[in-house]
Amino acid sequence: MLVRDFLEQSASKFGSKVALVFEDQRLTYEQIDAMANRLANALIAAGVRRGDRVAIYLGNSVEAVVSIFAALKANGVFVVINPTTKEDKLAFVLNNCQARALIGHARLASILHQVCPQVPSLAYLLLVDGEENQGDFGLAAQAYEAVQMEYPSTRPARRCIDIDLAALIYTSGSTGFPKGVMSTHLNMITAATSITSYLENVPEDIIINVLPLSFDYGLYQVLMAFMVGATLVLERGFVYPHAILRRIAAERVTGFPIVPTISAMLLQLQGVGHYDCSSLRYITNTGAALPVSHIRRLQELFPWVTLYSMYGLTECKRVSYLPPAELARRPDSVGIAIPNTEVWIENEQGERVGPGEIGELVVRGSHVTRGYWQNPEETAKMFKPGPLPGEFVLHTGDLFRMDEEGFLYFVARKDDIIKSRGEKVSPKEIENVLYTMPEVLEAAVVGVPDPVLGEAIKAIVVPMREGALTEREVIAHCKRHLEDYMVPSLVEIRRELPKTSSGKIRKTALRDEALS
Repeated sequence: MLVRDFLEQSASKFGSKVALVFEDQRLTYEQIDAMANRLANALIAAGVRRGDRVAIYLGNSVEAVVSIFAALKANGVFVVINPTTKEDKLAFVLNNCQARALIGHARLASILHQVCPQVPSLAYLLLVDGEENQGDFGLAAQAYEAVQMEYPSTRPARRCIDIDLAALIYTSGSTGFPKGVMSTHLNMITAATSITSYLENVPEDIIINVLPLSFDYGLYQVLMAFMVGATLVLERGFVYPHAILRRIAAERVTGFPIVPTISAMLLQLQGVGHYDCSSLRYITNTGAALPVSHIRRLQELFPWVTLYSMYGLTECKRVSYLPPAELARRPDSVGIAIPNTEVWIENEQGERVGPGEIGELVVRGSHVTRGYWQNPEETAKMFKPGPLPGEFVLHTGDLFRMDEEGFLYFVARKDDIIKSRGEKVSPKEIENVLYTMPEVLEAAVVGVPDPVLGEAIKAIVVPMREGALTEREVIAHCKRHLEDYMVPSLVEIRRELPKTSSGKIRKTALRDEALS
């Protein structure tokens, strides 16, 4: 089986069913399959061959979804790049993956004019919502709309097998340059199969996606919906929460994937109860653990909805989920290993540790990806020999503990641990205490250099409303609930925290601010 089969099998089985809703467009599985076939045939005619990388520099859109499956049908490897990516980073990614073709929006033509000549591997450019004569890009260029008119809708021949690469998903790198995570067809099929099994996805599901397709959590909403024959309601983002709630009500959405940032926005929103969200069956969260206070408030907002707390990282897509029946008992847990996955915790000597001990989480399974594209040094740091000869397992770089029943509890990123007064301090533990304050909407804790303490603990807090909190109140609350050495010596109240495009709090930016 290949990832392209998610679309092709659903097109055969549910051909006339609406597969994708985007703004005022409603497209069936047959229509999307035909559009992807036409684009795939254009890519092949332009010289794309088995294993070639096809870069997709588009925001959430019908064309982005079609382009993903077209790249796979052309036996290539798709690379989705966030359209907010600036010139230098775009040029780096395109050169790093040696992209053969680039699909971009015409409104970004000025950037493409600058970048395309810098990428020797590029041979073909496809412009969405543009004309073919938008200037000289230094390579063959066509308009997306023309391709859909001119090329046949016949399915291209299959050349790949499931251990071939399906996607490169670029993620932040410790050196400042993004790393391309190599996902095979088998990796993606394994992950999608496991996740849809515990979410109990069915063809009747209607899933809304407000997350960028360049973020694996957003990307997999497309893949999983098409795998089971569900309907995907694709949105550009979550900038207008009321519009999303109206869409959930109008489309009778059953599944709503969120990240903590979206949770915070929902909890700030007035009048959520005015929308008919009774169709919602589940809400999922990953990217970062939801604060327990957010879980409680979401349950109050949507008491009929099943809430899934999950943990994962791009290098294996998903690691764990908390069975909903356990949410009341262990709301601070990210759960157990997803189906067909093995996890354990190792100390610094590489030894497996027992219940309650803190160590690095290790993941084993066929969803563990192949490492980082053209980056053997970084690959060797996280992908290490496993139990079987020739096998590699993923060392996540995240510190966890596991209880006696196998439930996982996130402690901190290895790099985030604060060393203050000779003690090792978990930022997560302090953040959990901060979130117990009803006035706290978001919180982040970082270490900043201090000549006496080694590192001083700094808490950056966003209140539910302006003026709701003072630094003194935050420190007093921490003193009541934390050991002395864990109490922040610095507190900053601000209106928002820096975020990545996928909604994660950018702690590196907060640390850099403290150093400047």
